[in-house]
Amino acid sequence: MKIGVQLHPQATTVKAMRESWRAADAMGVDSLWVWDHFYPLYGDPEAPHFEAYTLLAAMAADTSHATVGALVTCFTYRNAQLLADMSRTIDHISDGRFILGIGSGWFERDYTEYGYEFGTAPERLKLLAAGIPVIKERLSKLTPGPVNGHIPLMIGGSGEKVTLKLTAQHADAHNAFGPVDNFRHKMEVLDQWCEKLGRNPREIERTVGINAKDLVDAAAYEEAGADHLIVMTGSPFDLEPVEKYLAQR
Repeated sequence: MKIGVQLHPQATTVKAMRESWRAADAMGVDSLWVWDHFYPLYGDPEAPHFEAYTLLAAMAADTSHATVGALVTCFTYRNAQLLADMSRTIDHISDGRFILGIGSGWFERDYTEYGYEFGTAPERLKLLAAGIPVIKERLSKLTPGPVNGHIPLMIGGSGEKVTLKLTAQHADAHNAFGPVDNFRHKMEVLDQWCEKLGRNPREIERTVGINAKDLVDAAAYEEAGADHLIVMTGSPFDLEPVEKYLAQR
């Protein structure tokens, strides 16, 4: 099973993040991620914080093994066509290791302080549903195109009526969260959508965001359908549990 690391870009420095993602890449993790927010999600709400896509460009240049991406990009923070171009450019910086993780957004402070329309969850999902084809169309028009001809699309979220349906329609991967029983249920719903829409469910990689302490449940998550564990960690970035898991794997 794959193992990844999400480094939280809050209460830290760019130097510390660069040191950590270089170390994680050197130890052989399969994926590296940041989140896409403008303010801390926990702890001191005024702590230092850094923007995702600028960090991803640096991450792409600093590493050579792991895939890189945002877990997950808030669709409505950027024009869809610009997001496609940014993704393609980071894909080239990484030599084809970029994954476009995307979701409808939820953190109201980001919206209100940066002047975006927050709206309702259904409204944000409608914008995401309309935007995914736009992103794909722009990617097909860019010169040069993605390094490998295709940038994998991950959708993040747990909404059973819309989000998981969008995954079955469009995505190469889906990210959800624990605990194990919750993750298993969401994957069962995703399988049901795949059956309804005529999609092979095994075409969709299943990722789950967990805390380092939950690595003890790796086998349970695998049994529940996970292909890829993503350990979420804040500063100071303790990679020892991930290193131990990789050694055992």
